[in-house]
Amino acid sequence: MNTAVAARRRRTRVRVEGTVQGVGFRPYVYRLAGDLGLVGYVLNDERGVLLEVEGTDPDVARFLERLGREAPPLAVLERILCEEREPLGAGSFEIRDSARAGAADVPVSPDTATCADCLRELFDAADRRFRYPFINCTNCGPRFTIVRSVPYDRPLTTMAGFVMCGRCQAEYEDPGHRRFHAQPNACPACGPSLSLLDGAGQPLCLGGARDAVAATAELLRRGRIVAVKGIGGYHFACLARDHAAVAELRARKHREDKPFALMAGDLHAAARLVEIGPAERRLLTAPARPIVLAPRRRNAPVAPAVAPRAPELGVMLPYSPLHHLLLADVGQPLVMTSGNVSDEPIAYRDEDALARLAGIADAFLVHNRPIETRTDDSVVRVRGARTAVHRRSRGYAPASIPLPGAGTPLPLLACGAELKNTFCVGKGTRAWVSHHIGDLENYETLRSFIAGIEHFQRLFDVTPRVLAYDLHPEYLATKYALERPGVALVGVQHHHAHLAACLAEHGQAGPAVGAIFDGTGYGSDGSIWGGEILYGSIHDFTRVGHLLPVRLPGGAQAVRAPWRMACAWLLASGIEPPAAWQPIARLARSGLASPWTTSVGRLFDAVAALLGVRSEINYEGQAAIELEAACDPREQGWYPMPVHDGGEGLTIDPRETILAVAADVERGAPAGAVASRFHRGLARATATACARAAAQMRCDVVVLSGGAFSNRRLLEWTTSELRAAAVRVLVPERLPPGDGGISYGQAAVAAARIGAAVRSDEARDTDNAVSF
Repeated sequence: MNTAVAARRRRTRVRVEGTVQGVGFRPYVYRLAGDLGLVGYVLNDERGVLLEVEGTDPDVARFLERLGREAPPLAVLERILCEEREPLGAGSFEIRDSARAGAADVPVSPDTATCADCLRELFDAADRRFRYPFINCTNCGPRFTIVRSVPYDRPLTTMAGFVMCGRCQAEYEDPGHRRFHAQPNACPACGPSLSLLDGAGQPLCLGGARDAVAATAELLRRGRIVAVKGIGGYHFACLARDHAAVAELRARKHREDKPFALMAGDLHAAARLVEIGPAERRLLTAPARPIVLAPRRRNAPVAPAVAPRAPELGVMLPYSPLHHLLLADVGQPLVMTSGNVSDEPIAYRDEDALARLAGIADAFLVHNRPIETRTDDSVVRVRGARTAVHRRSRGYAPASIPLPGAGTPLPLLACGAELKNTFCVGKGTRAWVSHHIGDLENYETLRSFIAGIEHFQRLFDVTPRVLAYDLHPEYLATKYALERPGVALVGVQHHHAHLAACLAEHGQAGPAVGAIFDGTGYGSDGSIWGGEILYGSIHDFTRVGHLLPVRLPGGAQAVRAPWRMACAWLLASGIEPPAAWQPIARLARSGLASPWTTSVGRLFDAVAALLGVRSEINYEGQAAIELEAACDPREQGWYPMPVHDGGEGLTIDPRETILAVAADVERGAPAGAVASRFHRGLARATATACARAAAQMRCDVVVLSGGAFSNRRLLEWTTSELRAAAVRVLVPERLPPGDGGISYGQAAVAAARIGAAVRSDEARDTDNAVSF
């Protein structure tokens, strides 16, 4: 009887959803089935991986038990569905060709850093891929930046034009090899190749150099600037410690102060630049290989112009074979900054790079593998025991993020904001937030935005029937949404999108109180918001408080000139501004070209200018960043900043703070103490306002989001105050707190509103442009 039970055959069909294509999942299933003596098949399709296994009941059970537990490191399994089938009898286990019969619904894997096995081969003189800059396997290499459509198979990638040689084809077809079905598989005999070109695009030869990488390293050692084509676009590279080269790069690129990113050859080299703890070590060596912001060492061997006045450096480790070779040959850290002219998107097409970057780069290290999607490096920072994402792009995009609840009943597109733009497509319970697009302030970036949307629509088979957009009528993303025909339109207030993004990321619908602080957002009343206390859910919100409004003298000019905001706040606080500021004081008093604003970002600008830290800026957020850097962490005092409870809600009133700052500056108080007292005072006031609103609304959840909460001190000190008040705090983790997370928040709001309309039978004809 027991023998009969043990011998009973079973056949099970298994549907695996998640990031399971391009990560070695089919070869893994093949080997697992072989280990257990099972027959059947596995294939890729538009939903993920489909397989059937047949064998004895215990063996099939063991297969199902191990399937998720032992999956490849790059696989992300979201759901495993099983269905019992009739056994077919004898046979073998095979990997079948990909099938596509319906709408694509499979995540695409992000690009992944070179694995340890490939690195060993890369530097092994006896290996046939020795110093081959495009080495990869199923555990590493390009994915998102080369894929054109799904399923993820070679003909649907930019590797389609490279026909594998016999040896590579044998590896590709060998289930026991780690390059089994590795779509970018190649070698020097059959794959992409490098070329070194001069500034005019002509071949450049250096005598004695064994290859293009070695020649590039020699140019860098001579102080040259080289445009290097990487995974997602071009970088400008130069020696990090070469004062003249770094200064020349700044001058040519028209980037006056914004810090440059650095690439170090390994952890040991990175540790000479920045302070590395266990969390930083984990991020630096993770498959995503982001730029990690970390405290700079006092004697870090970098030129002062790399990151002027910045207490942190942004450091990353090599993530492609080309980078590993280049850093090994140079033997010291490199500046590795985006290959663009300031405010333009990075170059990724060779012809465009040669045309746009020729006045900046002395030479070009190029290759002939096309890049399908330009993708900037991601930027992260350690925040306590967690990671704060400042820019989500290469290594993270386009991994899907769940939409809360039932998701969206209609496919949608959320267009994001103007600055630090991302867009987001969604269907069902999944949302795909794009890579970093940039500031939508010129035609090149707008063109990148539109091309990215079209690519995501193809990649994830999303034909939007709903478009979500920011309420600001002059945003290019908003104009794009309003001009697109045949869709339902969902306008989402800027700060509500921040609140919704954080709630949705944590799988919550609300309600919650939210302190949403940033530089600029179009308010529901048409004024400029930026220091908001909201109460709401992903569906809707109420404004229950805000920063005291002041004038924004000169409008956008005040954003670039923090001293104008100092003038406005002095006036609001009853202090007559200096004589040199009187023309702007008169402008503010008149209200002409001086709208009201509640922006916390502009409050930071004002204090930075009063303190003499920064009166004019060269990049967005510079004054606030430098004010945070000026803080003396030993200072425990704070400036008073009362919270008033009036008929129109709570008001955070910084006028006493401005008076105290002005008095301390007049007395010659240390800048570090003044900066720290300001941060602590704002944190206490924010926590007081949130706790008071939470008590009034009988709510115990507070969201802290918006670009101002990229400030580590403000975030940590506000969080500490709120937790002391027994309030649960949610902050963005997978997405940036700034405008890079707006599109996901818009998608969450649109999904909630449409879902509610459908459930209440109030949905209207979505072939017409209607608002929810």
